[in-house]
Amino acid sequence: MIVDQSHWGLVAVSGSDRMRFLHGLCTGNVLRLEIGSWFRTSMLNAKGRVVSVFDVINRGPELLLICEWSLRDKTDGLLHKFAIADDVDVRPTQLEVYRVWDSPQAVWHAPPIFGSPPDRGASESEVEVRRIEAGLPKYDVDVGEANFPFETPLAKLIDYEKGCYIGQEPIARVHARGSANKLLVGLRVAGDGEIAVGEQVEHSSRANAGTVMSAAMSPDFGPIALAYLHKGLWEPGTEVRVAKRAAIVAELPFARSG
Repeated sequence: MIVDQSHWGLVAVSGSDRMRFLHGLCTGNVLRLEIGSWFRTSMLNAKGRVVSVFDVINRGPELLLICEWSLRDKTDGLLHKFAIADDVDVRPTQLEVYRVWDSPQAVWHAPPIFGSPPDRGASESEVEVRRIEAGLPKYDVDVGEANFPFETPLAKLIDYEKGCYIGQEPIARVHARGSANKLLVGLRVAGDGEIAVGEQVEHSSRANAGTVMSAAMSPDFGPIALAYLHKGLWEPGTEVRVAKRAAIVAELPFARSG
């Protein structure tokens, strides 16, 4: 699957302080990012809640950020807000860039490729299905300013040894305590037809066990969903019900059994 990201939110950060500046604003270790390398990271507020999610590519003279289109202006504004006494230039930009999402796992690992995509690329609906298969939270749908990153698969993007950044203290406190109170997990749902967003998840021990945030009909996995489940119910294999249909908690990214 070719995913054309040329029309996603692209923000360039240049200037002599660009590495140190961005390092202090996100959950990843920018200072270790070698030229030509990239990683995905999140940006938090002082309470440790997610305010943006983006990829960072070290292109030498500049850092290129790739985020959802809806996050471009917000991310650009947040960076300008904190660029007070730093030698940095932050500006939205345009580039041809795409990725090959040939599996759910590739959504997390496929590197950006600069240049024109080899074909027209996947449709928005196809990209959305692959995103849900991967368990990549969509901003203002699965994750937002009400959420900590460790309540979602964004937890894997946190570097607990990198040093100070905005939102680090509440993240460190919960990490020391051991776990969150809810978690965004995958659900494989029995039967036919897509599950509606907003459906309540039920468990034998709790009528209101969670809520469906995203859902899709996957060509490979059938009806699937991303849902927040309460603590103690998110282990893979846990049996629940959604819209009177049986469902089972699945590891993310979704993978074929056997």
